[in-house]
Amino acid sequence: MTMIYRAMAAALAMASHPAWAQQPAPVELLSPDGVIKIALDASAGDAPPTYRIERHGETVIAPSPLGLDILYTKNFGAFDFTGNTRRSVDVVHKLTATKASSARDHFNEVVISMTERGDGRRMDLIVRAYDDGVAFRYRLPVQPQFQSVSLMNERTQFNFPTDYNCYGFNTGRMDLSHEGMYEPVKSSAIRWYHLYDPPFTCKTASGKTSFLLTEADLTDYGGLYLRGRMDGGLGMATQVSLRWDNRRLGAIRDISKEDLVTPWRVVMLADHAGDLIPSNLIGNLNPQPKTDMSWVKAGKAAWDWWSDPHPAPPAGEGMTMASIKRFIDFAAESGFPYLMLDEGWSFRPVYDPNNLSNADILKVRPNLDMPGLVEYARKKNVGILLWVQWDLLDKKLVPAFDLYASWGIKGVKIDFMDRDDQEMVGFFHRVMDEATKRKLLVNMHSAYHPTGMNRTYPNYITQEGVMGAEYNKWGNAITSRHNVTIPFTRMVLGPIDYTPGGFRNVDPKDFKFHWNAPEVQTTRAHQLAMFVVYESPLQSVADNPDLYRAAPEFDFIKAVPADWDETRFIAGDIGEYVVVARRKGRDWYVGAMTNEAGRTIDVPLGFLGDGRFAAQLWTDGEAPTAVVRDQRAAVARGDTLTLKLAPNGGATIRLTPGTK
Repeated sequence: MTMIYRAMAAALAMASHPAWAQQPAPVELLSPDGVIKIALDASAGDAPPTYRIERHGETVIAPSPLGLDILYTKNFGAFDFTGNTRRSVDVVHKLTATKASSARDHFNEVVISMTERGDGRRMDLIVRAYDDGVAFRYRLPVQPQFQSVSLMNERTQFNFPTDYNCYGFNTGRMDLSHEGMYEPVKSSAIRWYHLYDPPFTCKTASGKTSFLLTEADLTDYGGLYLRGRMDGGLGMATQVSLRWDNRRLGAIRDISKEDLVTPWRVVMLADHAGDLIPSNLIGNLNPQPKTDMSWVKAGKAAWDWWSDPHPAPPAGEGMTMASIKRFIDFAAESGFPYLMLDEGWSFRPVYDPNNLSNADILKVRPNLDMPGLVEYARKKNVGILLWVQWDLLDKKLVPAFDLYASWGIKGVKIDFMDRDDQEMVGFFHRVMDEATKRKLLVNMHSAYHPTGMNRTYPNYITQEGVMGAEYNKWGNAITSRHNVTIPFTRMVLGPIDYTPGGFRNVDPKDFKFHWNAPEVQTTRAHQLAMFVVYESPLQSVADNPDLYRAAPEFDFIKAVPADWDETRFIAGDIGEYVVVARRKGRDWYVGAMTNEAGRTIDVPLGFLGDGRFAAQLWTDGEAPTAVVRDQRAAVARGDTLTLKLAPNGGATIRLTPGTK
């Protein structure tokens, strides 16, 4: 009787168990070098599809769910894989005004067609494997069931197989400037109510792989945040930024007749987090420029805000023709192509220092002649960039850009967006479309994390979304440890308008913050090194011209380029120290920065080309403001230079060919 019962039970089980219960083999995709593998599985039962990522055979991302959470759509989660197409791409893109002159775009791709169990709705999963990472995105085709879509969130997760040591910026909110500290955190300590701004950087338990979670090609969608899993498991869940106009309707509202395509969800992978600094993966995941962008010119800018040179009433007159011309003259004598003219130039009917929106961005202050200033600067080969508040610009975007272009303005610095919802992302794209038509550069402040938009629009020349030098004016958060953390975290995604070059250098124990004439808690050589280590095709040189004119080491700032032909990571570790080498033509520049611990660093010169090179070194002296300059007559590939860095210190090297 027992055997009969078992046979009947098995027959009943087979009759009630659908054919798809026999899970098919996963779809697998390898990186071109075969080191990275992503495996994708269709739904098991009512569960969503999953993916997992391996590198060198080690599981980096454990099986993790995939899918979209659509408003008023139940059970949109269980999918069969109904087919796939594959391709491989290997092309080289010429780049403009960035960390390299070209980028190899080399990947294997699979597009998986998925059909929902039950209602038969369709969705595609597009997956790419690169040698330095994996990216995937969803495509929701137009279909009778989806004429209009409101997306609440994604079901995408990045599950970890074990506890990882990570670095992240826990914002806790979605309305913020995206400027914060990337701090160490165990993945087991992350909760569902935490909210991390990308990138999120981790190292596997074995230490063999470092990886970074982020997104790319953010268009008509809300920005990505990462939070702990609702089930308390190890890893991160996605949270798409909610719409500002009506959060009850979710994150994304799509009423078009086109396919809904999400941004790429990206896992960058390497042996070391520093190896991702030269990566072009985020840019490669974005469209190439649609028009000729050769007019975009990188360079340094004199900047009139940080040192507070035009004190406003009642302390002073504010901006005047004379005070602005002083900065134009300084830019010209320094060989800088730009002056960044910050807040205070536009007309305000009633002066209120706490109400920057009380301004007319189509009018100049009565005591200023903007066309006259532009002409004065033009004769000295200096272009003017204007600061503008975003909401005022949003209301008058086309007339404002038309006016600025007619004046001869070279670009704009747009501030205080403090959001990354679908509407704000749309504003970024409208700005770049209109700026490109008029050949204007754009520098976004209070901006969301880079998503590779500067690949499509190289005139999106730099951006903030980084806790930079301005914070020295009102606090002591900008430590050397912070400075050597952001190259491995935020900077991996794209340019950082940190605004380096603070020349009032003091020991941290002596530091006092104040608005006028701000100090910095690092050595002067540390500040010089930022111009090499920190990627920014527009470098706003922060301090007062009088300080620079009196300092012989300012020669390095005048000489160092702002864009590059090649970038190399040499050495370092998150929060400890960093050494980066960059090439322009045949010249190489090396920047080294350390945290509060002084250290001696050997820099192998294996990156050099053929021949002998003259080496100029700027290193730490006895005091924070002291810089020692040294000249080495002839070095070559195979040689090593030793740098001694003071606590909170740094060093730079310039290597020029031609020495016999």
